[in-house]
This record gives sequence, C-alpha cells and structure tokens, in this order.
Amino acid sequence: MKTAIVTDSTAYLTEAMLKNNNIYRIPLNVIMNGESFQEEIELTADDFYDKVRDADELPKTSQPAIGEFTKLYEEIAQSYDAVISIHLSSAISGTYQAAITAGDMIENLEVYVFDSEISCMPQGMLVLAAAKKAQAGIHPQEIVQQLHKLRQHTKAYFIVEDLKHLQKGGRLTGAQALVGSMLQIKPVLHFVDKKIVPYEKIRTRKRAKARIMQKLSESLEREGNATITIIHANRLEEANELKQEIEREYPSASVFISYFGAVIGTHLGEGALGIGWCPVALTE
Repeated sequence: MKTAIVTDSTAYLTEAMLKNNNIYRIPLNVIMNGESFQEEIELTADDFYDKVRDADELPKTSQPAIGEFTKLYEEIAQSYDAVISIHLSSAISGTYQAAITAGDMIENLEVYVFDSEISCMPQGMLVLAAAKKAQAGIHPQEIVQQLHKLRQHTKAYFIVEDLKHLQKGGRLTGAQALVGSMLQIKPVLHFVDKKIVPYEKIRTRKRAKARIMQKLSESLEREGNATITIIHANRLEEANELKQEIEREYPSASVFISYFGAVIGTHLGEGALGIGWCPVALTE
C-alpha cells in the first residue's frame, strides 16, 4: 500500500524537509489589516514579524477550508492508496476537524487523520517520523499506532515576552494573562490535554530558559537520546546560542533550529522561545 503524508503549515517544516520526504503541506491563513495570507506560501515568518509591528490590531488566524482539504486529497488519490494527515492540536485550531470532514467525503482514498496534540516543529517531528515509515512501506494503520506511542514522549516547553497575545487569541484564560502581567513573570508554558497552559511561573527569561533545560535533561536521562529543536519568534541569535549550549551538554543529540511562523507567532508574539524534543533519530 502506497501512503502519502500531509501536514499543515504550523509544523514549519523547511522546503527541503517537505521535498526530501514527499510531504504535502496545506496552509493555515493569517488575516492582517483585512488581507488574508496563506502561511509559509504568501507570508514568511520574517515578513510576518515585519508587518505585525505596523499592524493596527492583532492579526487573526483561520484554518484551511474543507474544500482545500478535499482538493488536496483528491490530488493525492491519483497516486496513493492512503494518506496520513497530521495536524496541530485540535484544542487550538479546527484544522484537525476540517481534515476529518474532508476525509469522509473522499471515496477512493483511505484517510487517517492524526491529532498531534501539539504544534510547530514537535508536530513536524511526528510528521517526519511518519514519512520515513511510509517510505519504508509500513501499513498506515501501523504508522498511526506508532505515532500514538511517539506522541506521548514528544514534548515542548516555551516562554513568551508577555501573555497578551495568548489571552486576546483565546488560547489562554484572561485571569492567567492578568496575573502574568501584574507580576511581570516569564511563565514557562506547555501543552496539556491538547491545550496551552502554564507549567511554572518564573521571574526572568534567563531562569525560564534554565528551567526548560532542566526539563530536557530529565527527559533525556529517563528516555535516552532524542532529536531536539530550538524554536524562536524572530530571535535567531538567542536560538543559536541555546543550540550551542545544548550541543555542548549533549554532543550525541541531533539539534536544529526552527521558528514560530505567522500563525503561531500571532498567538505567542515576537520574542517567544521554546525547546521541543522527540525520541527519534531525525535529520534536517
């Protein structure tokens, strides 16, 4: 059985990753000053952060239309027997549900929709792992079963400059945002039950990064080696410094840099920084 892999733009896989692993991408949308852009196709991360500084109001985001999914699945059906469609957490976007609805409308393709329960490159790591297995000819049902196990050990912790973007976008409660603003804290955030929630409230960015590094260390000691990614929102220099620190500490680990693109950047804000890891051997 020939299986295709689909993901959405919030996995922030590079063009080389998509091409080298035969991965299809469907974009989410960002609406700025009344104009809609397809993330990663019409709006790069760099352009987004340049534009958003001059925007009159916080951008809005929207999931792909069901029709876009059906169009893509019908294209895939010309060459494949099945597709595994892997998307950002269903608690922060309707993309997963749109993929399910579209899959039910396709008759000549077996469609397996998988909720990554996370986003950004940790989601991308699951996508890359699935693509490797699909290329090896593993049955899609078995790939999905393996993804369920892998998802349990895929983690991401991140910090933001402030909580106003998450609060305005409805991804964090107003009370949590107010507390963060009053105390001028740098909360460490993570995903729990598919939602973004505070993990720990920390006063400074330096201490917040150190706490995330501690969580990484604990995970590696418990589960062995992993592929690690540093994710940044227009903070490449800081991400590079953190990458060098991790490589010194864990010389056998695979470490690379990714980014928060326009959709996730809308909700986290410029300056966000995160570390994610997945217990598989992956390359850029």
